[in-house]
Amino acid sequence: MIPLRDSIPNLKPPFAAWTILALNVLVFLGELSLPRPVLFDVMHVFGLVPARYLGAHSVMYTTSAAFEALPFLTHMFLHSGWMHLLLNMWSLWIFADNVEDAMGPLRFVVFYLVCGLCAVGTHMLFFPGSTVPVIGASGAIAGVMGAYFVLYPHSRVLTLIPIFIFPWIVEIPAVFFLGLWFALQFLFGLAGSVGRGGGEGVAFWAHVGGFAAGMALIKLFALRDRCVYCYNRDSRRYERGS
Repeated sequence: MIPLRDSIPNLKPPFAAWTILALNVLVFLGELSLPRPVLFDVMHVFGLVPARYLGAHSVMYTTSAAFEALPFLTHMFLHSGWMHLLLNMWSLWIFADNVEDAMGPLRFVVFYLVCGLCAVGTHMLFFPGSTVPVIGASGAIAGVMGAYFVLYPHSRVLTLIPIFIFPWIVEIPAVFFLGLWFALQFLFGLAGSVGRGGGEGVAFWAHVGGFAAGMALIKLFALRDRCVYCYNRDSRRYERGS
């Protein structure tokens, strides 16, 4: 399922989300300019390698603790290819504007980064000895999707569902779209843990951890006076802020 747009209008331009999107694109363009051996080194130094911190043979690449902490931030801005980048940035484009509306740009940036940290932390719990770098914005974006799930359950998502060669476009409830997405990540994570256990491929547990973090943290970050289109579960109506 590919989301095309959602039904909630944004109140203000999502400058923070646009900035994050632009940074991801710029970093990826920088990646394309690097020779393959250099890019490999970049992915292993600035991507997050769990075994580097938790493995039996964990080792610091440098003597600087601050530099060693950088991958917890920088891994969120690295991508392995155009499709990896486009899928992540499209999801950010669809869901981030309304989440940023509910908290403001500065709080959104902090929320985004914290969700990314929770996401990669979840992956590390399941694969502490993995030597495969974790890269990509998907964990942080999963947090945005988790926040959207809580804030806008009444929203509808126009969705492209390819059935063989026939595209089927249908509007479905956001709770169903995002709930199904989360369930699939959880099931694929279980299958990956049982089947391989090495942390290769898609970091499904990072998606699960990011989504759960977004759901749990949104109440701390959302501001009532900004949450104009958020659903008020007590009164069962749209909540109109002042």
